[in-house]
Amino acid sequence: MSTPSSPRGAAPTEGSSVRIGALLPLTRPGWAAAGRHLLAGLELAVQEVNDSGGILGGPLELVIRDTAADPQRAAAAVDEMARLGVAALAGEYHSVVARAAAARADALGLPFLCSSAVIDQLTEEPTEWVARLAPAQSQGWRTYADFLLGAGHRRIAVAAEPSVYWAAGTRILRDHLAPRGGTLVELDMRALTPAAVCEELVDHRATALLLLVGHPEPAVSLVRSVRRDRRLTEIMMCAPAGQPEFAEWATLLGHDGAGIPFLRYLPERLGPLGTRVETALRARFRQRLLLRHGVRPVQDPRLQLQPALP
Repeated sequence: MSTPSSPRGAAPTEGSSVRIGALLPLTRPGWAAAGRHLLAGLELAVQEVNDSGGILGGPLELVIRDTAADPQRAAAAVDEMARLGVAALAGEYHSVVARAAAARADALGLPFLCSSAVIDQLTEEPTEWVARLAPAQSQGWRTYADFLLGAGHRRIAVAAEPSVYWAAGTRILRDHLAPRGGTLVELDMRALTPAAVCEELVDHRATALLLLVGHPEPAVSLVRSVRRDRRLTEIMMCAPAGQPEFAEWATLLGHDGAGIPFLRYLPERLGPLGTRVETALRARFRQRLLLRHGVRPVQDPRLQLQPALP
């Protein structure tokens, strides 16, 4: 556990506002759709708290900062919000960015609830200042590896961009597949065009391709190339990080983007609270015309594989 480099502010007094810092990828190269999902959930939570009387009679307020998938920008935002006197931080989607934010929050003694990042080593050491909602990457991606094996896939390719997160996922997959008869070949997207990836898939006789790449590009171009290659009509494309969950995926790809399984963190059935939150989020998205359909909240850490539908 770290020792804070500066003392935190005093507890809120009755009737005073309480500010929460929100870290979100709202612009590219961040996955902006994910940031909008997070923001909608945070805004709904703030609304419900305030409708119930707030905190000690005072309103709960969000201080929103766009991280744009930039670790340095996120760390700077943590410093800024600490100076502004926020009581805690919440949010962030990208694991590498969340790690930077968590390190800075830990150093400052500023509570940080990470909503979505799953990379196993979110902090260098255990700390009481950082917590998260989503299950660790090793749990989810081993589940995905079992799904691939259960579907009969033994020759699996990953098209990956350089990233600590993608590298960790590739390692988890390989370590889980190898003792069970599966092989994994890495295709470096820094060196290969989508057309060249298709050639590699044919050469390696791969039956599944995992998209460990950015959204919308190069993921969209890669999917289009594979779908249009008649030699690869039987290959299954996979997106464990969840790119097909975003409305933009269907808008850009249409039927080409359907049938690509991804991980979602959902219970089999939502309880009364989850159903109420789902309804409220759907209404919020409809009002903003951001999505054609709503987003289900994380209600339970069990994992579910979800095919993307057109």
